[in-house]
Amino acid sequence: MDRNPSPPPQSRDQEEEEGAEGDCIGSTVYSKHWLFGVLSGLIQLVSPENTKSSSDDEEQQMELDEEMENEICRVWDMSMDEDVALFLQEFNAPDIFMGVLAKSKCPRLREICVGILGNMACFQEICVLISSDKNLGQVLLHCLYDSDPPTLLETSRLLLTCLSQTQVASVWVERIREHPPICESICFIMSSSTNVDLLVKVGEVVDKLFDLDEKLMLEWIRNGAAPAVDQPQEESEERPVFRIVPCVLEAAKQVRSENPEGLDVYMHILQLLTTVDDGIQAIVQCPDTGKDTWNLLFDLVCHEFCQSNDPPIILQEQKTVLASVFSVLSAIYVSQTEQEYQKGEKDLPLIDSLIRVLKNVEHCQKKPENSSESNTEETKMSDLTEDDFHLKILKDISCEFLSNIFQALTKETVAQGLKEGHLSKHKCLCAFQNLLPLYGPVVEDFLKILHEVDEALADDLEKNFPSLRVQT
Repeated sequence: MDRNPSPPPQSRDQEEEEGAEGDCIGSTVYSKHWLFGVLSGLIQLVSPENTKSSSDDEEQQMELDEEMENEICRVWDMSMDEDVALFLQEFNAPDIFMGVLAKSKCPRLREICVGILGNMACFQEICVLISSDKNLGQVLLHCLYDSDPPTLLETSRLLLTCLSQTQVASVWVERIREHPPICESICFIMSSSTNVDLLVKVGEVVDKLFDLDEKLMLEWIRNGAAPAVDQPQEESEERPVFRIVPCVLEAAKQVRSENPEGLDVYMHILQLLTTVDDGIQAIVQCPDTGKDTWNLLFDLVCHEFCQSNDPPIILQEQKTVLASVFSVLSAIYVSQTEQEYQKGEKDLPLIDSLIRVLKNVEHCQKKPENSSESNTEETKMSDLTEDDFHLKILKDISCEFLSNIFQALTKETVAQGLKEGHLSKHKCLCAFQNLLPLYGPVVEDFLKILHEVDEALADDLEKNFPSLRVQT
């Protein structure tokens, strides 16, 4: 009987090549066998016989063997690849990392394990699986009580990744709500850490939490209240000292010079706080907190952002942070009219800054002469639309704040403003163009005062806006 000839025997090189291909993780060149070995080593590290502590070996448990550190760091780098992340998930690596976090006292090892989980969570399918594990969730939240800044940084990065996934965000919000001490831990980090990277990432977590869930924000505001020092007991319920705002301010001061994006985050946290009455009270109830908030934000807008020698286009980089700052200042302004630190002649530099911002907004909103060319690309159009949207928000907030200040101006303050150059014909024209027609009554009242101070200037302005001619 005829039969097909048998294939020739494989050479050693062919066998090794096929074996290597079978050992690869997905489409990568990473070895399954090697990865099994590293994970097995991790399991051994936290096995009962290795975790029995005594005074002699406790210090050794705080250190990580150099070879093991190098290998687990390679896994950390590899976990950014989706094939590797999926393989780790299939191998139940999150359970191994959970065991390490629950038992190990080594800060470096804990940092790396959370970092790997953070990389894995960047992929939606794995993020859902990690988030659905209640025990792992508890262990990860407990890492927020850690004293090691790198571990705290990786934990915050992981939390932010999960909170940014719409499918699981509510799960993490609820878990965090069930653990009030987390608020205290985060406030401690914001008020005491000098690690800018950590402060920025923690700020992003708080900003995301407050943006996602107003109820949680209110709980953190209220849970952060404590009786003031030397305050009589009977007054403690009426005049609480809110801890959340001073902590946010301290973090903002720390990141201010080193990380503009981080400052933007903390200003947005303050803006979110002002969207609820309790949040505004958290800022203004304690005079020192209100004053500190006002002074920091005042300094930012009058001495740092959008200065007279800056090109107008700089506003594109500062529009979101300026919108937050002006929004908070405006909320403080209308809620605390009696505070000395924000009234009278101290308003004048703010008027100058607001008008300059409005002028630069107008400049940035002007379309280039060849704008039709940019219409050919959808991406450019979408970028333009987003820029216009944020500029409009900044303009609306600036106009509202400016109108509030205008309403509080007196004859003496206007005279001083004209003398010092905070007010002029050009600046008034810019202000009127932006305030009208929505804030017409405010502009009319300002003109009445201006007639008493400088009638020629008032008449000149009225020629540009005939509908505002003041009846005498």
